[in-house]
Amino acid sequence: MSAETMDPSVSNGSGPVYEKEENNLSPEDLSEMLAAGTKEVHEKAENTQFVKDFLRGRIRKELFKLGAVALYHTYTAMEEEIERNKDHPHFAPLYFPAELHRHEALARDIEYFYGPEWKSQITCSQATQRYVDRIHQVGQEDPVLLVAHAYTRYMGDLSGGQVLRKVAQRALKLPPTGEGLEFYQFDAIHSAKAFKQLYRSRMNELDLEVETKKKLVEEAVKAFHFNMEVFEELEEIGKTIQEDVLDAGMSAHGEMGGDISKCPYYTAKMAASGGTAYFGQLVMAALRHPTGQVLFATWFAALAGLAAWYLM
Repeated sequence: MSAETMDPSVSNGSGPVYEKEENNLSPEDLSEMLAAGTKEVHEKAENTQFVKDFLRGRIRKELFKLGAVALYHTYTAMEEEIERNKDHPHFAPLYFPAELHRHEALARDIEYFYGPEWKSQITCSQATQRYVDRIHQVGQEDPVLLVAHAYTRYMGDLSGGQVLRKVAQRALKLPPTGEGLEFYQFDAIHSAKAFKQLYRSRMNELDLEVETKKKLVEEAVKAFHFNMEVFEELEEIGKTIQEDVLDAGMSAHGEMGGDISKCPYYTAKMAASGGTAYFGQLVMAALRHPTGQVLFATWFAALAGLAAWYLM
């Protein structure tokens, strides 16, 4: 079998590209160093209250809109610096504007929520501005570090982001045609798994010293912290907004008659801390209820998407 296989669904503007199979990864490969070096902070980011509520389908529309605004400013900054450095030898192999760039899709999402005069209605929050400033700083002073920011954002978008899209569409009752959720749609990528393998392969082929790779891991950790600061800022803003939670399934445990044992999230927690028999009993109890079926499916899909971030 050839060491390379052609994937006609993935290109970077110059026709089909060839994808190297990832059968011989080593701990010194950049993709492996980034995955290992960011694992702890990645788990912390997943466990912020904002993300946990999102995965449960408990979404405040105003916070969702503000989150889209934060992403718009972040991706605009990152993609400005990517364009500035698209010919840099340490970034050029990762330049996939048609496949990855998100700021135009986010502009359309924001216009859907705010209307045609959206630019006059949005501002860059303090936490987002700190993130934006760091992206511009590395783009102008040390462009190789852009690899860490691109990896952190785009690889996550292609994995767990697809789960979030389905949850948000259901919870916010958005049109099935995709309005308001274009950020999550990668129309030029027909196989997320194949593209992520290609992207990681390209990263591993960058001619980088070990010390530079370590700097990239440190920068990726910083990127996760910037994202967590944005999440925490949104949580604080949420405390000042009148309760308008749009739930993908139900409120707390109300529709399950107050029996917490029927809640799939409680099931997951108990399974993580206890026996498999208890897990099986509670799963079956949850799945007897239609709402439990929906939420359990969402919970399982979320875990699958987050696991894919590491495994694909």
